[in-house]
Amino acid sequence: MPHLYLVDGSGYIFRAYHRLPPLTNVHGEPVGAVYGYTTMLWKLADTLNKADGPTHMAVVLDKSSHTFRNEMYDQYKAHRPPPPEDLVPQFPMIRDATRAFSLPCIEEQGWEADDLIASYAKAALAQGWEVTIVSSDKDLMQLIEPGLDMLDTMNSRRLDREHVIEKFGVPPEKLGEVLALMGDSVDNVPGVPGIGPKRAADLINEYGDVESVLAAAPDMKKSKMRDNLIEHAEMARLSRKLVELARDVPLPDPLEEFALKGIPEPPLRAFLEHHGFKSLLNRLSSVADAPMAEDAAPPPETPEDPPCDHDGYETLVDETALDRWIIAARHQGWVAIDTETSALDAMQADLVGISMALHPNLACYIPVGHGGSDMFAEKPQQLDRATVIEKLKPLLEDPAVLKIGHNLKYDLIVLARQGIDVAPYDDTIVMSFDLDAGKHGHGMDELAATHLSHSCIAFKDVVGTGKKQLGFHEVDLKAATRYAAEDADVTLRLWRKFKQRLPYEEVTRVYEMVDRPLVAVLSGMEREGVKVDAEALSRLSTEFAHQMADLEARIHELAGAKFTIGSPKQLGDILFEQLGLKGGRKGKSGVYSTDVNELERIAADKDQPKGAEIARMVLDWRQLSKLKSTYTDALQAQINPQTGRVHTSYSISGAQTGRLSSTDPNLQNIPIRTETGRQIRDAFVAEPGNVILSADYSQIELRLAAHIADVPQLREAFERGDDIHNMTAQELFGEVNRDTRGRAKTINFAILYGISRWGLAGRLDVTPDEAQAMIDRYFERFPGINRYIADTLTFAKEHGFTHTLFGRKTHFPRIKAPNQNERAGSERAAINAPIQGTCADIIKRAMVRMGPALRQAGLPNVRMLLQVHDELVFELPEGDVEAAKPVIERVMATAAEPAITLSVPLGVEIGTGPSWGAAH
Repeated sequence: MPHLYLVDGSGYIFRAYHRLPPLTNVHGEPVGAVYGYTTMLWKLADTLNKADGPTHMAVVLDKSSHTFRNEMYDQYKAHRPPPPEDLVPQFPMIRDATRAFSLPCIEEQGWEADDLIASYAKAALAQGWEVTIVSSDKDLMQLIEPGLDMLDTMNSRRLDREHVIEKFGVPPEKLGEVLALMGDSVDNVPGVPGIGPKRAADLINEYGDVESVLAAAPDMKKSKMRDNLIEHAEMARLSRKLVELARDVPLPDPLEEFALKGIPEPPLRAFLEHHGFKSLLNRLSSVADAPMAEDAAPPPETPEDPPCDHDGYETLVDETALDRWIIAARHQGWVAIDTETSALDAMQADLVGISMALHPNLACYIPVGHGGSDMFAEKPQQLDRATVIEKLKPLLEDPAVLKIGHNLKYDLIVLARQGIDVAPYDDTIVMSFDLDAGKHGHGMDELAATHLSHSCIAFKDVVGTGKKQLGFHEVDLKAATRYAAEDADVTLRLWRKFKQRLPYEEVTRVYEMVDRPLVAVLSGMEREGVKVDAEALSRLSTEFAHQMADLEARIHELAGAKFTIGSPKQLGDILFEQLGLKGGRKGKSGVYSTDVNELERIAADKDQPKGAEIARMVLDWRQLSKLKSTYTDALQAQINPQTGRVHTSYSISGAQTGRLSSTDPNLQNIPIRTETGRQIRDAFVAEPGNVILSADYSQIELRLAAHIADVPQLREAFERGDDIHNMTAQELFGEVNRDTRGRAKTINFAILYGISRWGLAGRLDVTPDEAQAMIDRYFERFPGINRYIADTLTFAKEHGFTHTLFGRKTHFPRIKAPNQNERAGSERAAINAPIQGTCADIIKRAMVRMGPALRQAGLPNVRMLLQVHDELVFELPEGDVEAAKPVIERVMATAAEPAITLSVPLGVEIGTGPSWGAAH
């Protein structure tokens, strides 16, 4: 018997858009929804092919937002926001994706996709066909009848008559009556106020239909519902028409043309190649012929992993089962691991359980800390934590067994607190970053969707949200196992894909020599933490509050009115309405912009002295407010009660160029050159008998520019130890003084960041023509820089990425974007990425080598605590300072060697003192 599948394509589109983050293809076009839609359609076809699949199939889409229902009621769907700006250009590509699968793509002006689905379903049923609608839309549930069901692919279940009755309290043929009474806020179907799904079902079950309910309303017991039924009777009748599906739409294509005849490969391959969807290309049979991005050789083809079988994961609650898994892991030589804990802070979290995976779908969960928080609460059967740690420690420390994790740094800290030193290891978040930096994010959920076409179980779906949210230790073991074992399973699947890509895409060196060994180093630094002087921070907070109050009073006095300085709306009204400053611009919300660029513009406007002074003071007020909330207040709360120290968290994948970023607290944003920034660093102190040592690379980016761009004048100047900014001032302006040196310093760094004439004009307070003349003069004096910029942009536009001296790739998918601002931003970032990325690689190599070098020198008590930009911060006994300085300087100065021999020396400046501020 023919079996027609009608796919609600519009539902697929929006699910795909919200499921994946913004992605771009090789042409710089947004394709997040296109990629998600393609993978979902592929998965559907694959799943149906393996089951009792369709004989006929079509995808049905909405042609336009205006349909016959808008003629009936002009407010229909009026509250719906327009589609997201980056989704609109993807609609034609989604139609192309459908046709690439050689599937009919049905749409008709003036009709909704639901009406077309209803009409095709009616026609097919009339011919004796079976029909399945691929959707979970409640409106389409009205169509369910013998011979017609629905397939909810999101939850992998069939929807039939019993499902509708269970969900809405009425059978499908009465569902339209219920929908009319309850209304629909999303589609702006008015319904009857105060009547929800349950009350609507009760009324329809009692009276039969909307008209009968309205007829009976005057005789009902006096109530608000009775009054609403009488008052809104016409809206109820209108709602009934709006939710009714049209079943007599003229069919654009005959049913016979929906016959499935297989999916020809050439159009699908052409579509995937056009967009550069590599992981999908690899699914096709002739993967070896598929051109790979970046001219890399294709990795060997591997079989597609089966879908995750959550019910097949094992919960280990006895020692025999645990021993069996440990033996299997030792025999295999690798195991994926993940920890479940009670908190996000690895230094304070309690271990709740550990998951492991050996092969796709061969995964387990070992609960060790489940049960209610109350000491009398019943606890499920589980192994003793000490027993599990004792048994797992030899495995996790075994040098013959590779441990695989995702964001493994967190797990290393948790397990180190249990006495386990995990090694050796691979980290899939680091692999992903080294392979695809700039293309997308590197969280597990996003990577699973992108590379595995798999949606991970959401944490909130396991523990709940709001006041009813559970701790993971309170989750029942079945749900905990499905969630935790999936993490290990997905990690293993990602590792299998990434591991083989490393050599073929030539990123093995940066992964093996720079980033992978750094994970354990950062774990150790985070465990060490740094001591902060809480009393000093409290004094600073009070001082900043007084300064903010003084600024506030002066701003109010100048403005002639009191207002909330932290309110952009009130500040904008004061500046541009009350004071009448020129140049104000409003955003989409109708509020004047008062961002930092706008305030800096006003502050530099000599024709508006009062506005300029207010703008300068607001900028100072904001700086103090940020420092107070982010550092002097927050740091006091972030002191670990067990260690008495603050433990920041570093991210290897947080910055596109490879630089480290930090959170809780973010140490990268403490102002470097201001007095307030120094005061905050003064609060980072050494323990009694110790000192803080700061080791900072001197002008490392300019030194690397001299090497990478091959600029003889700069190389020679660094060899001689000249002041590079003095030399640039002499070259550009013919004299060296405070003003010309300051300008030269700005130009030196700004040009490496690909600054435009307008950007430089703003920084130097000159006209764009004057700025361009300085840029031209700079390139004339240092032609190597100009050549480097041109070559870098040419390479980036041709290949879509840049690379550092160590092979770190940074991808720029928007470098050919049609939007000029996006394109220019990518170009600026591409110019700087090889230099800043090489700088990041070098300091990371220094960090990896530092511990072994200090131990070899007999200095085990010198501890590396912090990394901020080009600086490393240590704490060490006072008596070790003189011995430690030359070791630290040597490791940092030679960090590039032997992999890279630089043509310029790397200068390192070292200072010591009782605090970070004194040492810096």
